[in-house]
Amino acid sequence: MGNKDFSFGYHCSHEQFKPSHLLNLVQKAEQAGFGNALSSDHFYPWSENQGESGYAWSWLGAAMQATSLPFGVVSAPGQRYHPAIAAQKVATLCEMFPHRFFIAAGSGQFLNERITGQKWPNKQERNDRLKLCVDIMRALWRGETVTHKGLVEVEYAKLYTLPDYMPPVFGAAITPETAEWVGSWADGLITISNSPEELKKVVDAFHKGGGEGKPMHLKVQLSYDTSKEKARQGAHEQWKNNVFPSALLSDIPTVKGFDAAGSMVKPDELEPAVRISDSAQEHIEWLAKDLELGFTHLHLHNVNLQQEQYIAFFGERVLPELQKIAERM
Repeated sequence: MGNKDFSFGYHCSHEQFKPSHLLNLVQKAEQAGFGNALSSDHFYPWSENQGESGYAWSWLGAAMQATSLPFGVVSAPGQRYHPAIAAQKVATLCEMFPHRFFIAAGSGQFLNERITGQKWPNKQERNDRLKLCVDIMRALWRGETVTHKGLVEVEYAKLYTLPDYMPPVFGAAITPETAEWVGSWADGLITISNSPEELKKVVDAFHKGGGEGKPMHLKVQLSYDTSKEKARQGAHEQWKNNVFPSALLSDIPTVKGFDAAGSMVKPDELEPAVRISDSAQEHIEWLAKDLELGFTHLHLHNVNLQQEQYIAFFGERVLPELQKIAERM
């Protein structure tokens, strides 16, 4: 390859598959040539059609033992997870599987965080809380004893099991505003696929905020099937509730609420939130544009349920071509 480290990975969607099945899928993905894995981490699915929501952190230990892939997880410390517990579970995975794990910290969604019964703060307060949680986690990973009063309460917390390096914390951002902010404190960026014009705004904002030179990961939402019609239908059935702006998605309180919002989305309204095609070449061209924007790690999420054929097809027809493109960069 060129000067950069590129990888093209498999997204593990706990909302769509039972954990036992997902374990089998990520093993198949590694065998097919996928180079990393990204895990979701939610209490609820986004629709009754998705219908699952296993606990990511139980699963991650099993999945990392069952493969040799590097893993990441997008998680929201602060409400559902106390930052001291978040720090402990990250430290444990990093001690067992050195340099194979990162956490991407986000400010969360009301749907998942409301289960604790605490009030749902506004976006600014959620961001303040998130940054505070990251500071607390990093202090614990440095071996410090942490007490803090305020947005998050911590009383004499100290971790005894630590990896011999600092676990990386990425910032999860969908808007340019959030991307600029996470550029100032995160070890890298993770965002989701959009049109090249919109993605460039996020990249530029991340760089402007201090992210220049830091790794950038992209979760790519796509739908591949043996025909474009099947790909579109599968995406509409599974992912139509997920195409709205983040400001709306972060505040919907129930799965029924997501289903109500998604009921207004027609099959031909899914792009550019989901890239729909039965053509290897079209997917390669889209992904090549992501690489041109500076993303080095692509996490490919086929949003329909036909995972085995997708893994085989991308392993044979898409990933080898992406590797060639990456090597020329």
